[in-house]
Amino acid sequence: MHPTILETNGKPAFVVLPYDEYLAITSGKPVAKARVPADDSVPHEVVRMQVKNNWSLIRAWREYLGITQAEMASRLDIRQPSYAAMEAVDAKPKKITRERIAAALEISLEQASL
Repeated sequence: MHPTILETNGKPAFVVLPYDEYLAITSGKPVAKARVPADDSVPHEVVRMQVKNNWSLIRAWREYLGITQAEMASRLDIRQPSYAAMEAVDAKPKKITRERIAAALEISLEQASL
């Protein structure tokens, strides 16, 4: 479903959009947050992205949640190139780093470490 623009006198006046998008806009939270399972499982789509693209699990989660590397770097208070190195396929971040990344993604450590 896409937003619908309603016009008055030939000019845009109102937008009708899905309720979840409205909530995301008014709460400041991304819609994708609702897609994180509460039971520490990893959605099939995250695993599929990881395998299909040969990505790290951390990158697959970030892409799935629609977060940029720059935004992640900002959340972690580091530079973007430093964050990019952390999500490389061959990277082996320490547990404390994985905890910080999981918190920045708003997922559990278990979801970020499988």
